[in-house]
Amino acid sequence: MEHTLHGITEALERGLLAEELSRRSGLFQSLDGRVKVVGVLALLLSVSMSRNLAVIASTYGLALVLAWLSAIPPMLLIRRVWIALPFFTGLIVLPALFLTPGPSLAALPWGLAITRTGMMTSLFLVLRVSASLSLTLLLILTTPWNAVLSALRILRVPDTFVLILGMTYRYIYLLLHAANDMFLSRQSRLVGRLSTAEHQRMLAAIGGALLGKSLKMSSEVYMAMLSRGFRGTIMPLRPPRMLSMDWLWMIVLSGLATVGIVLGR
Repeated sequence: MEHTLHGITEALERGLLAEELSRRSGLFQSLDGRVKVVGVLALLLSVSMSRNLAVIASTYGLALVLAWLSAIPPMLLIRRVWIALPFFTGLIVLPALFLTPGPSLAALPWGLAITRTGMMTSLFLVLRVSASLSLTLLLILTTPWNAVLSALRILRVPDTFVLILGMTYRYIYLLLHAANDMFLSRQSRLVGRLSTAEHQRMLAAIGGALLGKSLKMSSEVYMAMLSRGFRGTIMPLRPPRMLSMDWLWMIVLSGLATVGIVLGR
């Protein structure tokens, strides 16, 4: 239970940190959300299409430089990426080292051998994932969520999908707070240790209560939106405007992505 409380609190703190970083005075924070979404998508496309390790590594370095210019410590991106990377990418990388056919690079016990082709495949995968995650984190940490959602409309994303994303982001914090309060309240009333059956019953009761609260809240919020004139179309309070600096960085990021695609071939 203490581990669950700690995890919920950490999730809330990470969300608050992202909001704080997006309000700092930096390069990416000063750009229009549409410029950042289009520019990051272009760089992600460059990373996914490149067949050159130097190009992918350069894109990863570019993400760290842009983070530094945006008043975000590069070590923050490095920690967030490389802490999670071994757990997910490693599940694919490790078998690829031994199972990919090719000339042997290093012999290991039990008849295993690391192949040169497997090593190159693993390097490509690790660099692609690290560069893509760094660019995505850069976008999230420097852009308020509402601005990201507004920028998605330039990509012709359906309004319904954007609305679901916005509502989920807005109200997931309320549900996390409710879950945190329920776990803390339950823990303050415990004496001794729970048996496995009692622990399972408690988790089921908390899950059912959260489900009931979420259904009631969704109905109330939807009725409140209808009473205020909502008819399925998102109307931003501040229509975004493209400035000369935004157009300049749109050209710069698109140009860098184009160069990466050409050199990566």
